[in-house]
Amino acid sequence: MQALVGGFGLGSVYVKVRKDEGGVAERLGLFAFSLSFLLSSTVEALPIYLQERQVLMKEASRGAYRVSSYLIANTIIFFPFLFIVAILFSVPLYWIVGLNPSASAFGFFTFVVWLIVLMASSLVLFLSVISPDFISGNSLICTVLGAFFLFSGYFIPREFIPKYWLFMYYVSLYRYPLDCLVINEYWSERNECFSRRVGNDLSDCLLTGTDVLKRRGLDKDTRRMNVSAVTSSGCTTADILTTMVN
Repeated sequence: MQALVGGFGLGSVYVKVRKDEGGVAERLGLFAFSLSFLLSSTVEALPIYLQERQVLMKEASRGAYRVSSYLIANTIIFFPFLFIVAILFSVPLYWIVGLNPSASAFGFFTFVVWLIVLMASSLVLFLSVISPDFISGNSLICTVLGAFFLFSGYFIPREFIPKYWLFMYYVSLYRYPLDCLVINEYWSERNECFSRRVGNDLSDCLLTGTDVLKRRGLDKDTRRMNVSAVTSSGCTTADILTTMVN
């Protein structure tokens, strides 16, 4: 329900975004806020994971089942549920805003949203293991997500991030999905003009889809690499969890 309301709510703010320079900025803001909304909304699962942790520790210590079995079962259960969440969020938002009308672009957008909520759930699960209670866990999650958002490249471009903080840009869980959404929106519209000087000739174009991508340092289609990075982060988190609990 929250995903559906969030999709319609955000869509009502960005109704039929224009295809001009102002619309480019609005789309980027929409993508960034959508990521923040999706990642922060998973904090609600923290109390559930904290309760399950107590049961898991007792049963795992008695040899009832392995931690890996719990993680696999948990993943199988949440996969379809979170996919429904991704659809409920994506369908109203995507078409109300008027993003890339390609069916493949919409499908990839929904897929990225699904990956985001999966990644966020694994992050909350990981932080619930190292948090003694809900208050400290909530504070830790907010701090981690805030740091990831700051170094996602949305507020500070990579070239302006101090060298001693540059590693945060590469580990930020916001950066890879954000790049995926931007590439998905503009890659098939690289020759589309978003700002003209005078007239309708292409030579008068001041801002094309290619220029928008270059502003983000996205000269190549790195969607597969970014999806792999997000997937790897989830697998790494699961591996660390198994090691810590065992």
